[in-house]
Amino acid sequence: MSGFSQIPQLILTNGKFYTQDNTISAAEAIAIANGRIIGLGDSKTILKSAEHQTEIINLGGRRVLPGMIDSHFHYHEWAFMRRHLNLAKVSSFAECLTVLKNEANKKNPGEWIIGQGFNESDWPENKMPLRKDLDRITTAHPLIIWRCDLHLAVANSVALGIANIGPDTPNPPEGIIEKDGTSQPTGVLRELAINLVKKTILELMDKDIVNAMYEGIHTLNGLGLTGVHDIRLMGGLEGASALKAWESLEQSTTMNIRAWVALPGEYLDEAITLGLKSGFGNDKLRIGHVKFFADGGMGARTAYMIDPYLDADVGMPLTPMSELEFALKRADNSGLAVMIHAIGDRTNRELVDLLERVMCSSSQQQQKQTQPSMPHRIEHLQMIRTEDIQRLGAIKRVAGCVQPHNLVLDINMVEQSVGNKGRFAYCFRDMLDAGINVMFSSDTPVCDPSPLVGIHAAVTRQRADGTPKNGWYPDQKVTVEEAIYAYTMAPALASGAGHTLGSLSIGKFADMVVLDRDILSIDPADIINTSVELTLVDGQIAYRTANL
Repeated sequence: MSGFSQIPQLILTNGKFYTQDNTISAAEAIAIANGRIIGLGDSKTILKSAEHQTEIINLGGRRVLPGMIDSHFHYHEWAFMRRHLNLAKVSSFAECLTVLKNEANKKNPGEWIIGQGFNESDWPENKMPLRKDLDRITTAHPLIIWRCDLHLAVANSVALGIANIGPDTPNPPEGIIEKDGTSQPTGVLRELAINLVKKTILELMDKDIVNAMYEGIHTLNGLGLTGVHDIRLMGGLEGASALKAWESLEQSTTMNIRAWVALPGEYLDEAITLGLKSGFGNDKLRIGHVKFFADGGMGARTAYMIDPYLDADVGMPLTPMSELEFALKRADNSGLAVMIHAIGDRTNRELVDLLERVMCSSSQQQQKQTQPSMPHRIEHLQMIRTEDIQRLGAIKRVAGCVQPHNLVLDINMVEQSVGNKGRFAYCFRDMLDAGINVMFSSDTPVCDPSPLVGIHAAVTRQRADGTPKNGWYPDQKVTVEEAIYAYTMAPALASGAGHTLGSLSIGKFADMVVLDRDILSIDPADIINTSVELTLVDGQIAYRTANL
């Protein structure tokens, strides 16, 4: 009989387990039963517990990490966009138009052409597509393409007409319809102006979305992801559809991923009335945070800045701080955790002011039964002054969520828009040193969803081709160990799941990832070439290559 209280259903042996558990910092083998870790230690000892029904996998010395969690992932949009045009690898303005023209030739008249991911800052032309450019592609199809940051989109005349956007259309609250000198729309839509077009394709987005989301799970397992925090976009148009789709997946399939689903801030009142709380659900599907937007994005020049951009004004605040403060207090008193999108340094400064007022006052009160089960969060923290990082680090019950891969995507854009003030952007080292619980994420579909790509970016601060030499503002590099923590334990703690996830510990869920090389010992530049060979979720094999 086994020396354990349960007979292991699966044993992984001859591996290098990076546990993140201080009581068992390293191990060679692991035993799993009923989705939980029941043993860690040397291979000889763990193998003694095997019975005839125990499956044994020899890892051949491979590195094993806890299952990785992407803490800011627009899953609904990513699943939908996977069935449309991915413009992330388009390398020029001319190529972008060619790709769109080829797509138009495949479509029947009247069918939508939808694309996402272009980054004009990296094109040699450094030129934004406009309505007139898209009209030269087609006037037989509605066409809209999103910039990589999702804060700006460009539509052709057909799409603008369907959305009733013309010379006399006023800017919606928290949005800008860009117009030329004759008051004609240029096709560029910023922030919530995008939703004027997006709401016309909601039926298309909802069509077959459950299957699209299901198909995406295996792809993420192959990247080493065992959990996602599914985050809402501005306006929350897709909020109900996303939650319904996740519920359908959890009820009708083997859902090999854990999802924490954010709620749109626009529905805070309804959430409170229904008695919803952050953390409500089961071990695969839970309600996450309520999402608010304090400003826009630097690529769209709508992030709110202390000093003007080099090529624009200071950007724009979105939800006023007074409204955010009121919402945060109401949510906090109702057991709902809040996440607030904050990109510009002025927005982050004002938000830290707000959090100091609310959280410091709240911490002096006796802990309430209704207090959320997870901390509040700031999303992105893209540009923040050093002194504000220090202040944020002193505030309890607030975590920070950042995007390393976005760092390398934005190098050219940041330098074009703010010059040497880019030293205040993506300051991961300063954030960790200040004591902030920093989570890493991809912001997919903004960036590649691979956490290994994110770890490479955070550790090297370089693009995949090794530029810039020595890294962009290299004093802000983090260690590989810190980056792993930011993809594992940090998001587990930030979602109230630190007792069941985030480390390889006895009693925790058996979520883990086996890599084809040891990212803790190889040249950090080679991390981006690392592949996942095995992913377990609940002790079940969710992804496996032929090598294991």
